[in-house]
Amino acid sequence: MSAPPLTPVPEQETRAAAAPEEGLRRELGRWTLTAIAFGGMIGSGWLFSAYYAARLAGPAALLSWPVAGAAMMLVGLVLVQLGATRPRAGGMVRWPLEASGPLVGTAIGWAVLLSVASALAAEASAIAQYAAHYVPGLYRDGRLTARGTVAAVALLALLALLNWFGVRLFARITTALTVFKFGVPLLTIAALTAAGFDSGTVEAGGGLAPYGWSAALTAVAGAGIIYTFNGFAAPIELSAEARDPRRDLPRAVITAIVLAIVLYTVLQLVFLFTVPAGQLGGGWHGLDFDSPFGQLAIALNLGWLATLIYADAVLSPTGAAGIFVASGSRETYAAARNGVLPAFFTAVHPASGVPRRTLLANFVLATVFLAPFRGWQEIIGVVGVLSLLTYSACSVAVSTFQATDRDPGVWRMRAMRWVAPAGFVVSSELIHWAGWVHLRVALPMMLTPVAVFAFRYRRDRHRLVAELRSGLWFVAYLAVLLTAAAVGATGGTGRLPAPWDSVAVGAAALLFHRWGVRSGARRTR
Repeated sequence: MSAPPLTPVPEQETRAAAAPEEGLRRELGRWTLTAIAFGGMIGSGWLFSAYYAARLAGPAALLSWPVAGAAMMLVGLVLVQLGATRPRAGGMVRWPLEASGPLVGTAIGWAVLLSVASALAAEASAIAQYAAHYVPGLYRDGRLTARGTVAAVALLALLALLNWFGVRLFARITTALTVFKFGVPLLTIAALTAAGFDSGTVEAGGGLAPYGWSAALTAVAGAGIIYTFNGFAAPIELSAEARDPRRDLPRAVITAIVLAIVLYTVLQLVFLFTVPAGQLGGGWHGLDFDSPFGQLAIALNLGWLATLIYADAVLSPTGAAGIFVASGSRETYAAARNGVLPAFFTAVHPASGVPRRTLLANFVLATVFLAPFRGWQEIIGVVGVLSLLTYSACSVAVSTFQATDRDPGVWRMRAMRWVAPAGFVVSSELIHWAGWVHLRVALPMMLTPVAVFAFRYRRDRHRLVAELRSGLWFVAYLAVLLTAAAVGATGGTGRLPAPWDSVAVGAAALLFHRWGVRSGARRTR
């Protein structure tokens, strides 16, 4: 899969677009960025997502990975365009502010804050869950114990410390871990395949689509597949520290996403056809693993593989969490630049080039997030929805910038005219498919930033009304998504049955994208 053709850009424009932000250091090259993107996608997702997707959709889960990967490719092209032409630390927070104003910027800043905290909590939870194989008492009855929570907090503190001293140390550790993290899933695929496929799993589990083909779409968000792909965005958030973002970001992101699609589709296939048919008496819904691939290896008498998987189950999420710590600190830094947090958090430590205050803030938030959500699957559904809202806002931002920037020298993807709306529609559909159970938690959280925004502008009624008008499309968008989930077929009442609920969401998304771009262009002009 390749990127759409690019128009030429003068060299002086490249240098201007890639100008570094004050205090941040441009030390990341193409292969480091690729390792960061791919390493961010090989975390706890490879350990759990194939299992949860199989439980939700059975063999139909094989469709979930290509669907999610194609969606992330569209989103990735949008973010590459933004990161290459407007490199920002935490750009996914700041681009919506620049394009749509402070209401949308505050909302996305809030979504990113929650997403960063929950992603860190999810990785720490996954590590403790697998580590319970060696240290009993960390995980019990589907949740972290108090002891497991303390261990997860200690791990988050260690990761913050590794990022404390600069991006170069973080990059070296990430690159080394990515090589190992890629090797273990490949070895798992080879060993489980050699142990023998059980062709009876399809029949024993109720056929190719025992819960309907729509279950494959539900699994995209509900099984953590979108969460797994989210790691691709890490180099975008570090674009202000890339040596040549225009050249290196597209190659790094596209390469990483294609590799991830192939790897995870094959992992899903191997999992589906190596589960012993005898364990499917209650169907795929009846599967019950705490450490899916580790326990599957033991069931197939591959003790050596189980030992390796349990070791990697600590290293893979640790590497991904380290990436989230680095990119998340830039996102929180950007949220502070947007005014979601006090200006105190915009400081960058001069010696290390790291926003250390936001490192500490994210550590505290992630620790708090572990309290109500102590299990991996409880967390990742909310993370996926919040991330997709950010991608939606960025799709509107790139179209807004292209509608208002008439400079012929600015680098543009020729296909962005259709890629951006398509990315917005796809993100909206994925949010809808996450289901009512997740949306009823995630979307009401977005009411808080609206209140924060109103409080900030309470003394300037004229500005308040003007900015409300510019950002009204986003508030209406959230309301429509929540309503569609409530009455749709993805856990709602079913009054709007499938596939008409998805058709309605897609049509509404095209209208909201157009509304958002028009509002942003009007505000800019």
